[in-house]
Amino acid sequence: MAAPRHFLQFNDLEREEFEYLFERTRWIKQKFKSYQQYWPLSDRTLVMIFEKASTRTRLSFEAGIQQLGGSAIYLNTRDSQLGRGEPVEDAAQVISRMSDIVMIRTFEQEIIKRFAGHSRVPVINGLTNEYHPCQILADIYTWIEHRGPIKGKTVAWVGDSNNVCNTWLQAAEVFDFNVHVSTPPGYEVEAERAGLYGTDHFEEFTDPMDAARDADLVTTDVWTSMGFEAENEERMRDFADWQVDADMMKVARPDALFMHCLPAHRGEEVAAEVIDGPHSVVWDEAENRLHTQKALMEFLLLGKVALK
Repeated sequence: MAAPRHFLQFNDLEREEFEYLFERTRWIKQKFKSYQQYWPLSDRTLVMIFEKASTRTRLSFEAGIQQLGGSAIYLNTRDSQLGRGEPVEDAAQVISRMSDIVMIRTFEQEIIKRFAGHSRVPVINGLTNEYHPCQILADIYTWIEHRGPIKGKTVAWVGDSNNVCNTWLQAAEVFDFNVHVSTPPGYEVEAERAGLYGTDHFEEFTDPMDAARDADLVTTDVWTSMGFEAENEERMRDFADWQVDADMMKVARPDALFMHCLPAHRGEEVAAEVIDGPHSVVWDEAENRLHTQKALMEFLLLGKVALK
């Protein structure tokens, strides 16, 4: 039996494969919008394993597999033997013999790597502390829908150098665009943790206004990610000057887009006038999680299918 393909971090796929996925996404989304049934994954089962809370990830994967003709099973580690000390490797052997594809949303990347190493079926990273590849898959597709190719463009990341930031940095190397990162002191990018092979596609800025200047896309995330709640008060102080507001968007390009992976805290990492303003594409971005992940599941299970 051939080894399954996994999507554990963004650079697990090649640029050409992403371009294929974006074409499939466009076609699959058009079928959805036209109320045309498309069930290539009929009788396939997706197991979704959650150790971290979720809204968009669960909804987009569960709805997505059903819209492709399959079914989803939700497992929370608190309610399964995984939460009672069963080895990840043993769980992977059992779960992958009873399903066709697995999505995991957990803490350490090492957990999902261990699971994938003992799985007979494809494994998708629904979010870890280190990476959030499905989010950036949707983000780049959203950029393409609105503005065309992202090659050569500048993305400004303002805030914490978290899993979403790390994944933007990986995507920049795959698609040949630039990322300007501005974080408070002590929260800088860790290149090794981000899984970077080089530093040619990103630059760090002390002043967030400098990072946003002439950017084509400005994006951010919450200041306190899941698992770091104990640091919340300290982070509120440290990040106070890193809010994406109207003044920051004014120094970006006039047609710059604003993205946020959600949930958002208006008045903290982003001003309401930005996330609810004309530059924002956050609702398209959120919806596109559904369509890009459908294309991803189809690809991991069926390989390339004829484009129509």
